Amino acid sequence: MTTPPIFHANGAVPPPADPRKDSLIEYPCLFPLKVMGAQVEGFVQAITELAQRFDPTFDPTTIELRPSSGGKYVGVTITITATSREQLDDLYRALSGHPMVKIVL
Repeated sequence: MTTPPIFHANGAVPPPADPRKDSLIEYPCLFPLKVMGAQVEGFVQAITELAQRFDPTFDPTTIELRPSSGGKYVGVTITITATSREQLDDLYRALSGHPMVKIVL
């Protein structure tokens, strides 16, 4: 069922809502994400490949690594150029669903 258009008193139809106004983030922007997982071979490469899939301009030299105090886990901070909420949501889902990832912040 579709919602009928809303008309102002002067008969004009208001412009459609701008989805960018629904967000506190102004796109495009640099957006950091912290990804945590076990300190295993291939983890950082897997995160890098996902970042590049969602942001072709992603620069792997900007990755920050922070090992846990016990050395069993590593925090990987990636900073992507976010262009939309949809892009961020899709990247978050891809990272969260990756078998090597424990948590995404």
